[in-house]
Amino acid sequence: MTKTKTKAKLPLISNLETASFRCVFPTCGGLCCRGSRPPVEPAEQARIARILPKVLPHMRPEAQAAVTKRGFVTNRVKAGRKMISISNEYCVFYNEGCVLHRLGGAEGDTTKYKPWVCTTFPLDQGRDGEWEVRQWGRKGEVWDLFCLNPKEAPDGRPAETLALEIGFIADLDGSKQRWRFR
Repeated sequence: MTKTKTKAKLPLISNLETASFRCVFPTCGGLCCRGSRPPVEPAEQARIARILPKVLPHMRPEAQAAVTKRGFVTNRVKAGRKMISISNEYCVFYNEGCVLHRLGGAEGDTTKYKPWVCTTFPLDQGRDGEWEVRQWGRKGEVWDLFCLNPKEAPDGRPAETLALEIGFIADLDGSKQRWRFR
């Protein structure tokens, strides 16, 4: 994974010292992309639309057909933002991993094209503005992904395993918010 360079102040993550997380992709098969309809900012939607011609050939055939017919966002809205569509239970950009992640990585930045909510997973910002590592049983977490179960990775220290994500939210929370304009 390409590292994001940041000079921004590191964000406060309420449970960083007590949480446990380690991504095991591809072993899990991309469960966080299954049934996932991430919301996208208007600038993210425009950026993805601009690169769609180079994204389409890397997508699953059924996802290509769905996006060609209906586009990659739905009319569903979450947090005031349109949501990415799914095809055969997975995000349309999932094809043995995130196509947007791979294309950005080939250009030196895995976060370049991904929606910020995907880039920051499993970090989540509550309505109170506080960041946390999503965990089973914490603040009503309903997603039952095994990677959110602290017992699955008791030695998974988020400060280490989520360095890219933590750096990204530092930029996200920073005054420049450079991720919006790439």
